[in-house]
Amino acid sequence: MLDTIVVGAGIAGLTAARLLHAAGQRVVVLEARDRVGGRMWTDRTAGFSVDRGASWIHGLTDNPLTEIVAELGLDTVEFTVGSFQAGGRPIADHDESRKLMDRAATEQWLADVETADALFQRAIADSGDDETYAEATERTLAETGWGAERADRLRQFFRHRTEEQCGADIEQVAAHALDEDAIDGDEVIFPGGYDAIPHAFAKGLDIRLATTVTAVTRSADGVRVDTDGGSFEAAQVIVTAPLGVLKAGTIAFTPALPDAVAGPIARLGMGAFNKVFLRFPERFWPDGVYAIRRHGRPGVPWHSWYDVSAVSGHPMLLTFAGGDYARAIEQQTDEEIVASVMGSLRDIYGDAAPTPVAHWITRWASDPLALGSYSYVAVGSSHHDHDAMAEPVDGVLHFAGEATYGQEPATVHGALLSGHRAAERVLGAPLPLAGLTGALEPAN
Repeated sequence: MLDTIVVGAGIAGLTAARLLHAAGQRVVVLEARDRVGGRMWTDRTAGFSVDRGASWIHGLTDNPLTEIVAELGLDTVEFTVGSFQAGGRPIADHDESRKLMDRAATEQWLADVETADALFQRAIADSGDDETYAEATERTLAETGWGAERADRLRQFFRHRTEEQCGADIEQVAAHALDEDAIDGDEVIFPGGYDAIPHAFAKGLDIRLATTVTAVTRSADGVRVDTDGGSFEAAQVIVTAPLGVLKAGTIAFTPALPDAVAGPIARLGMGAFNKVFLRFPERFWPDGVYAIRRHGRPGVPWHSWYDVSAVSGHPMLLTFAGGDYARAIEQQTDEEIVASVMGSLRDIYGDAAPTPVAHWITRWASDPLALGSYSYVAVGSSHHDHDAMAEPVDGVLHFAGEATYGQEPATVHGALLSGHRAAERVLGAPLPLAGLTGALEPAN
């Protein structure tokens, strides 16, 4: 019998498996996909890297990924506007009439965001779990006394922030959802592809790809994990399936999960956040900008385009769709989506914006092995639900993954740290993260 079964070969599962393997355990990893990485997925079919899943390290300071990237010798590019920040880096801001905002207008805009954010923190200080981000936003804007257009510009900014940070509409997100949304240090992206990290973690592990887990049964003897290719038995199991999969009930747990764990799974939200990459024959936007942004209602649904040319080596923009709109476009053809994005870009640049020569579009909510992009604090849930979801069940069943790590949910490093925590609980002893990085080989 195995010591531990790990369900899922994303960064959480690979972290846990690698630490347990290094500690001398007999571990097998069961992965439904035909690849490792989970929601870290780099497409290299075009001859360069397109990260269809995770793209950023969100904050290099005190982040375990920083040391790992250094040990692997991975190239990075600083790109600190990945969390829908109002400023901090050069952004080509366009107002409601398509006009490029001058320095004075931009400074006023940034001051308005700072003022509104301060008021927003006061607005949610006494909010309960049942208040929405939208309701707190409206109370904030009412307090400013600003005119309709000025207030609506902030309203749309707050709306887009929840779409990008949570993958959910502002009415679906709890007022407290972004309470812990703090980033320390620069953010970076990866010219060679982010999935170099899970591929490095996977080396030397017993990983069974294309093996779909259907059931997990607990007993006095340990656990049995049933798959479409047979059953496995072990003393303990770590389940790292995405929250969307757990919410869908595609893995049967026997006995049923206790309310202390099942409740958080039901209450937390699974967001949808899709990427649209567009490669152009030539550059038509200004040099030196990190992003192009359209403010106010004309910025719905497409509002921000990020210059990722440094990754591809070609003129290339990345835009996002979040929340209900992200789910809606998954039912459209690629051609319809590209036409919609280009319509918004040409509203700013006119005929100077040429037809893209290539595109890449994700559909995470329709992916049966993800059923969404990442978790968020939905109305009626709280940050505590993330960690409560990871509480061990009967001493043999553990959950890990970004959705289970309340301090840093919806991040790669949060998923990594959740895998570390699960491994420590399995062994009942602290494990230094050096056990994870010590045997890593530099990436090719």
